[in-house]
Amino acid sequence: MSSHDFTVEDEIKGAEFTRPHVVILGAGASLAAFPKGDRNGRSLPLIKNFVEVVGLLSLLERHSVSPPYNDFEAIYSDIAVDPKKSALRIEIETRVHDYFSRLRLPDTPTLYDHLVLSLRPKDVIATFNWDPFLRQAAHRNYAFAKPPIILFLHGNVAIRYCFDCKVSFGRNQYCQHCGKRGTSSPLLYPVKEKDYQADPCIASDWSTLTKKLKKAWAVTFFGYGAPKTDVEAIRLLKLGWGRVEERDLEQTEMISDRSEEELIKTWSPFIHTHHYDVRQLFYESWAGRHPRRSCEALWAQNMKCQVIKGTEIPLDADFDVLYQWFKPRIDAEVASPLFSSKQKNH
Repeated sequence: MSSHDFTVEDEIKGAEFTRPHVVILGAGASLAAFPKGDRNGRSLPLIKNFVEVVGLLSLLERHSVSPPYNDFEAIYSDIAVDPKKSALRIEIETRVHDYFSRLRLPDTPTLYDHLVLSLRPKDVIATFNWDPFLRQAAHRNYAFAKPPIILFLHGNVAIRYCFDCKVSFGRNQYCQHCGKRGTSSPLLYPVKEKDYQADPCIASDWSTLTKKLKKAWAVTFFGYGAPKTDVEAIRLLKLGWGRVEERDLEQTEMISDRSEEELIKTWSPFIHTHHYDVRQLFYESWAGRHPRRSCEALWAQNMKCQVIKGTEIPLDADFDVLYQWFKPRIDAEVASPLFSSKQKNH
């Protein structure tokens, strides 16, 4: 074995990186995680089938909204700016919130469970998705391993917000500071000019994301296509990442079924020369192949020129087996002198 090898054993023992890995999720991530729908078979919608999946077709027809219905963003944006259709807008928003609120994780481990467990508390998952799956996955794995920082960039049906204390918490929880029930997180609907500062809950998450991006050693875009209505989102992401010329060591990763050429064109403001990877699946990604050690593996490959081995998460394992597989990595983190008691996972 070459001295330049970075073995799985080396990977497990090493937990020295403190800079974050930031993972940004779009609708394609939830679809990849739940291709057959949620626990009860409810499907995850995309823009092109959103109207049919969520059950808005008859409502739109009844209000004389003409087809095609394959672009929910355009449909809603037109309705939102028409004062005569305010009742229709409210009904659409209510139905969308209700649909996503009823979604539930399957009882067995899912891709989102693997994702949450594959990142450390120093890392970040920021999602544009309204579905509750990420929050549910973080909650049910919390007793075993504290999750990464989770941010909801368009609001989320699983979150409530206390305006008095300026904190967010789970839908079934109460504010730990004042004990109030809080207000349901607003959902930021597709309009041509999104205002990420109008709601304090969403604004706070964006502020955290831009700060974490400045420190990030790696950024992964998973199933996020940067739609045209997200001009302001891209501006804020660029603000956090900074000038690409100054990110000559960091790595950008894209998990998508789109072509490499298309992805590079979309994400070029975040890519420094050859410092990028295109993956078809999460399990081929840095976090998927190097769980809880993605930044260490990147450092070994790019800075030390080591041959990295990688591993495979046991995809068919139940929670007991999955936790036993992850335990050596978490034990190494707990033993690391670089992490304070607040950063340790149990």
